[in-house]
Amino acid sequence: MVLGKVKSLTISFDCLNDSNVPVYSSGDTVSGRVNLEVTGEIRVKSLKIHARGHAKVRWTESRNAGSNTAYTQNYTEEVEYFNHKDILIGHERDDDNSEEGFNTIHSGRHEYAFSFELPQTPLATSFEGRHGSVRYWVKAELHRPWLLPVKLKKEFTVFEHIDINTPSLLSPQAGTKEKTLCCWFCTSGPISLSAKIERKGYTPGESIQIFAEIENCSSRMVVPKAAIYQTQAFYAKGKMKEVKQLVANLRGESLSSGKTETWNGKLLKIPPVSPSILDCSIIRVEYSLMVYVDIPGAMDLFLNLPLVIGTIPLHPFGSRTSSVSSQCSMNMNWLGLSLPERPEAPPSYAEVVTEEQRRNNLAPVSACDDFERALQGPLFAYIQEFRFLPPPLYSEVSIKPSSTKWAVTLLVNSIADFLKTQLGFDYHDKRKTNNFEQQIKS
Repeated sequence: MVLGKVKSLTISFDCLNDSNVPVYSSGDTVSGRVNLEVTGEIRVKSLKIHARGHAKVRWTESRNAGSNTAYTQNYTEEVEYFNHKDILIGHERDDDNSEEGFNTIHSGRHEYAFSFELPQTPLATSFEGRHGSVRYWVKAELHRPWLLPVKLKKEFTVFEHIDINTPSLLSPQAGTKEKTLCCWFCTSGPISLSAKIERKGYTPGESIQIFAEIENCSSRMVVPKAAIYQTQAFYAKGKMKEVKQLVANLRGESLSSGKTETWNGKLLKIPPVSPSILDCSIIRVEYSLMVYVDIPGAMDLFLNLPLVIGTIPLHPFGSRTSSVSSQCSMNMNWLGLSLPERPEAPPSYAEVVTEEQRRNNLAPVSACDDFERALQGPLFAYIQEFRFLPPPLYSEVSIKPSSTKWAVTLLVNSIADFLKTQLGFDYHDKRKTNNFEQQIKS
């Protein structure tokens, strides 16, 4: 019997998006199929898959141990995020070559489904750097008796999402610097630079609006510029290796002595770049906007404004809307609820208290002692009238929690002064006034 041959072994993913690109996040289920095409019958011991995600850094540095001795120091470090294995055909042991341990696969095309779940913990975004990488992949291995295994590895992308609608990434970034040029004993005027951007977080494809003012009081011709830099930092064995790359830049007009240039939202577009990596212990990817003044023959004057490149773009409702409030607004719209643009004014006094109620409330309260009988005159009528005066218009005042207490205190103090001057009665004698004060506060 002539054994068949393996024509092809491929891996395909069930994509979660419409672009047919396998992109996942922490907690997602990665599923797909191992496609095996054979010509004729073959005997198989096992078909396995191995899925793994890890970050790894590696670089070397030359060291001198003496005048004629040199050696190379290796720096390596690795962080594993998950390691999943599964058997699609056969059994765990591949060294069993007995006939009972074989599976027969007939000629044609065969599909074997696989599925596994990514960890719920944060994962580093897929990345390829100069001295390290973050990679996620699935490997299929076909083991046959007396033959070398057929292996195939296919990578998939993981994004650890960064929402730029969070308050910390919506805050403006600004700075100011000044530099004075000196040449021997001569000192020229200062060069000053002020710059500001609307927020810290952006996504690829957006344009950064730069607001800046450059004043040249020196004797030299200077040029204002701006650039976006990516900084890759790799950590291993207590050491750090850093790589800085230019992402995008722009140039302003040359500025002669005594001139000032103002940027009112000068645009610098962010090209397609990988998101920031901030949670990996051995690899960090950070961005910054450098606004600087190119000074011939001297050190440049520059400002560094930190940036975070995210994956979730700015909410369309406004740059100051956080992701939480945005989600809340979406939920309210979904429920059919809507909030008015301005608070509705309260009902008018006439709608709440009728004229008949007001007259009834003006009737004097029965008194029991001399002090209360003294209040049966016009003074007590004034007090009752004050209690039921219409409130001011809603647009005229802003009600504060302490306003009611303040009004009662003011009224009681005014009445106390009146009683003392007109009737010779001291309100501060608490034995006679407790009942009266309770009436006023009610």
